[in-house]
Amino acid sequence: MTLPVRSFAALFMAAAVIMGAAACSSSSNGSSASVGNAPSSSATTAPGGTIIVFAAASLKATFTKLGTEFQAANPGTTVTFSFAGSSDLVTQITGGAPADVFASADTKNMTKLTDAKLISGTPVNFATNVLEIAVPPGNPAGVKTFADLGKSSIKTVICAVAVPCGAATATIETATGVTIPAVSQESSVTDVLGKVSSGEADAGLVYVTDVKGAGTSVTGVPFAESSTAVNTYPIGALASTKSSALSQAFIAFVTGSTGQGVLSDAGFGKP
Repeated sequence: MTLPVRSFAALFMAAAVIMGAAACSSSSNGSSASVGNAPSSSATTAPGGTIIVFAAASLKATFTKLGTEFQAANPGTTVTFSFAGSSDLVTQITGGAPADVFASADTKNMTKLTDAKLISGTPVNFATNVLEIAVPPGNPAGVKTFADLGKSSIKTVICAVAVPCGAATATIETATGVTIPAVSQESSVTDVLGKVSSGEADAGLVYVTDVKGAGTSVTGVPFAESSTAVNTYPIGALASTKSSALSQAFIAFVTGSTGQGVLSDAGFGKP
């Protein structure tokens, strides 16, 4: 049977509509799959806004790098930092200083904030670190062992015991029976490193990561006794933060593959 021209036209239009709908459906599904499989660095995965991160001085290089990478992966976000000794940062936070995230160089200082209910949820351990002896280039005092630091003829600088690196130093002193007649006790590893690199001290106890990050300005002297004092680094969001989602996104970034890679490259150990 021969159909009228109008019938052919109607059938053609119907087929075109069906094919077009199918094409749109296919395109939509393909687009969704593409976005879902895209790496997090290619799309915004955190809400826009600004957060303030208080972090231990020994994290300055790594966290500065991670902050830059986090912002690049999440357009519209800004991460600002305040670096200092962990105990100093705790004092600032308990005194009301504005902060969204806190990363400590030990669990003891983080516990002070959790006990005061100033941390939201449970902090996450993200790295470990051990001490190393830092000496000026050429090691003019000839420091070779931890026991050498017990000599009064060697000008040694250490961290104050309230600071994680100082607490670790005290632990090693107790374990070895070596008492260091330090010429000064500093509030952060950064200050210790500065006195060694400037030649004001013959030796200083800092973290392995600090020696590595200092490049040629100091030389590292590893010592086996450092294993008796391994510092664990926890990170958590402040209960007072007004940017909880963004804070948690940054914490996830630090504890995720990108953050762990940067920390490992800097010499930090696994938590």
